[in-house]
Amino acid sequence: MAGTVKFYIESKGYGFITNDETDKDIFVHATLHGKEIREGDKAEYAEEEGKKEIVAGQIQAV
Repeated sequence: MAGTVKFYIESKGYGFITNDETDKDIFVHATLHGKEIREGDKAEYAEEEGKKEIVAGQIQAV
């Protein structure tokens, strides 16, 4: 998948990527992505259903 980082809160380690095809916002967490993330950056990512409480049942970037 490809998208653009909509916003990212570095101090909290999470944010959202807007999917280029669907225009949906996808949750991203620093511990899942493993790369430096900045607002406005283009991102290549995979999507999966969240397993932790905060994102359970929601799609997240990995």
